[in-house]
Amino acid sequence: MNEKVRWVKLTRYQISDAMREKGVKVSRNVIRKLLKKHNLVKRKMQRKRSCGKSQDRDAQFKIITAKREKFAASDNPVISVDTKKKELLGNLHRKGKIFCTQALESWDHDYTYLATGKISPHGIYDIAANKAHINIGNSSETADFICDSIESWWIRQGKAQYPKATEILILCDSGGANSYRHHLFKIALQKLATATGLTVNISHYPPYASKWNPIEHRVFPHVTRALAGEPLLSEEDAKLKIASTKTTTGLCVTSDIISKVYETGKKATKAMVEKLNIKFDETLGQFNYVVSPQTT
Repeated sequence: MNEKVRWVKLTRYQISDAMREKGVKVSRNVIRKLLKKHNLVKRKMQRKRSCGKSQDRDAQFKIITAKREKFAASDNPVISVDTKKKELLGNLHRKGKIFCTQALESWDHDYTYLATGKISPHGIYDIAANKAHINIGNSSETADFICDSIESWWIRQGKAQYPKATEILILCDSGGANSYRHHLFKIALQKLATATGLTVNISHYPPYASKWNPIEHRVFPHVTRALAGEPLLSEEDAKLKIASTKTTTGLCVTSDIISKVYETGKKATKAMVEKLNIKFDETLGQFNYVVSPQTT
């Protein structure tokens, strides 16, 4: 713990009462002023301390910065992708407040059997355009789902936004379905590259550094607020709420639904891996690689 940080969990009434027991009579209003004077205000705990650190953290951040600058000066897009936490559908309680004439009522417990479904919102954030697209999946979060989500974004928005693009830079975390260790993700990327005709550049944020992924702090907090305070009754309901996300800085969010069942437990064979048209960077190749379209 930081020795310079002081805190007290007592209420103003409890502090006043404790002071009175010691012979000092002071009102709660004075206590409030004294707390403010000594910079003791109510604050939430912040998730800032990393539970670990990658030895390649600084080097990888420099590589990502250099690649972003290179792509920013070209006609090729830079997107940040990630899957938001899964959301349960149904009349279940959700944190947040909204203006209403009477409080909405939900089930008194959030048991999973009361849910009518579950969704996996996958986000694609176009950093240069400050636009985000959320694809709502109703199946499992797999490498195929992630790449289908990116391909859907490219067909619907990316191709029109970047008509001269020949490459794309994708920034993603190092774990989950898009883990840098998984061959299945690279196989799915190969399908993406071949289907779109784009050379796909991948840069993973190092372990314990996923919070630095732009979509994490530029998009998802605003989407969370759009979903707060009222139940998600259906996939279409979630789609409409997500699409209402906007900020004063110009962020615009669109959404769609991917109704496809994705198989889990798939395994990559040696033959699949050998067919990959992939090239790893000389520096930190495990985090940085390029997947080119296959020619037949």
